[in-house]
Amino acid sequence: MVDKQYVVDDITIQDSWRLFRIMAEFVEGFEALSQQHPSVSIFGSTRVRAGDEVYMRAEQIGRLLAENGFGVITGGGPGVMEAANKGAASAGGRSIGLNIELPLEQKPNPYSNITLRFRYFFVRKVMFVKYALAYIILPGGFGTIDELFESITLIQTHKIKPFPVFMVGSSYWKGLLDWMKDVALKEGKISPPDLEIIQVVDDPAEIIKIIKKTVIL
Repeated sequence: MVDKQYVVDDITIQDSWRLFRIMAEFVEGFEALSQQHPSVSIFGSTRVRAGDEVYMRAEQIGRLLAENGFGVITGGGPGVMEAANKGAASAGGRSIGLNIELPLEQKPNPYSNITLRFRYFFVRKVMFVKYALAYIILPGGFGTIDELFESITLIQTHKIKPFPVFMVGSSYWKGLLDWMKDVALKEGKISPPDLEIIQVVDDPAEIIKIIKKTVIL
């Protein structure tokens, strides 16, 4: 028979040591990324491949950001992340990958010239938002949508200073945007100013122009 008190004590000890691992990830992230200002975080699907329209657009955005003096922060994996890091690296810019340990290991893409590894999603999320002057959201799945709504919520609730949040791919995001306007807004679940947090822009050059115009470095 298992001693219940022993199990509880063992869990408590494990949680205590886990705090040190969490603190270590925060410290490493803060020290590495505090030197990478100004930077922009880019999100999107891991499932796009070189030659896809979304991949090429992400690569172009990464390159333009680097050419204009901005670091590019991604999750460090394949797909949109790879494309954005590739674009930044090709322009000689700061190409930052924040890789996450997963059961099916996500290998860092070869285009990140600054790579950090994280065990905890929430620590990694802090790094994305803390060191970004803007979020660029390209077509993606649940993880991409999670990052989108998290950024909107933090800005909406004044937990962070507002910054531009771009949704790239107007046709891809149309259904979600229509739901926000036609359902959530009409039913009073959100307010008109909440929708103003989001900017739908498909032209990479226009994104750079807006960032340079609205962001205080």
